[in-house]
Amino acid sequence: MELDSKGALTKRLLLVCFLALVGLGVIGATVYELYLLNKKNAELVQNLNQLRTEQAATARSLKDTISILDQNLSLTKSEQDKLRGVLDSEQERARTQAAQLESISGSVGTLEKLTYTDKELLQKYSKIYFLNENYIPSKLNKIPSQYVYQTKEDLQLHTSILPHLIALLEGNTNTDFDLRVISAYRSFGTQADLKSSYSVTYGAGSANQFSADQGYSEHQLGTTVDFTTVRTGADFSSFKETYDYKWLLENAYKYGFTLSYLESNTYYQFEPWHWRFVGIKLATHLHDERKHFYDLDQREIDTYLVSIFD
Repeated sequence: MELDSKGALTKRLLLVCFLALVGLGVIGATVYELYLLNKKNAELVQNLNQLRTEQAATARSLKDTISILDQNLSLTKSEQDKLRGVLDSEQERARTQAAQLESISGSVGTLEKLTYTDKELLQKYSKIYFLNENYIPSKLNKIPSQYVYQTKEDLQLHTSILPHLIALLEGNTNTDFDLRVISAYRSFGTQADLKSSYSVTYGAGSANQFSADQGYSEHQLGTTVDFTTVRTGADFSSFKETYDYKWLLENAYKYGFTLSYLESNTYYQFEPWHWRFVGIKLATHLHDERKHFYDLDQREIDTYLVSIFD
């Protein structure tokens, strides 16, 4: 009985020892597994930290790169703006120079035209200004006979005005229109003779009402014509009633002519036949504003001299 008890105790002790060893083995294995896990976790943490460091470095690098690019872009934009400013400045300078050149060219052209344009052509005469006996228009041309009332008479007009006169005479194709020129350029001497004959015939007082003294006649300029019609002839008294006169009132300005002595003038009697060339611009201005040549100040009239033949 005692032996059996000792054998059973021994077996229990052996079993306990075995179980203890097994437990220690399990614990050791578990500890080892934990060790491995901790080691692996440490490595992962290290790798993660390294990755974070690398990401931070990469981010800083990218940020620096972006900053550099921004600076370069800013510099490029600044340079572009500067170049654009220079270009705009040069273009403006070129435009200014072109305008100055055009202005200078225009001024030179204007001065040249004024230099070669007879300043007497737009002066007021008719008891105001005087033309001496030596004045003759720079160029005179014969008016073609088909436009002259008495075809055998040689009538002359300023060369530059003749085309305007012909255009006027050709400007109406109405069969009732038969306008002709009965008088044009008269020299100082011719005007003196004419005035003398009028004074003898009508008396000096009466002659002064319709005929200018020599030196005061617009005819001496070579810019002025007296019109009549084939039917009216030399009897000017009926010219006012003609279709041709009414047409002149409405259209003569288009060709540069204006009526010198209208019904309300204070220089001579009403002369519906007496028309003076003053240039299209001035004639149009007078027509549109319903003004009379002799009502304008001479300084205003002079501004039209440069364009008288335009």
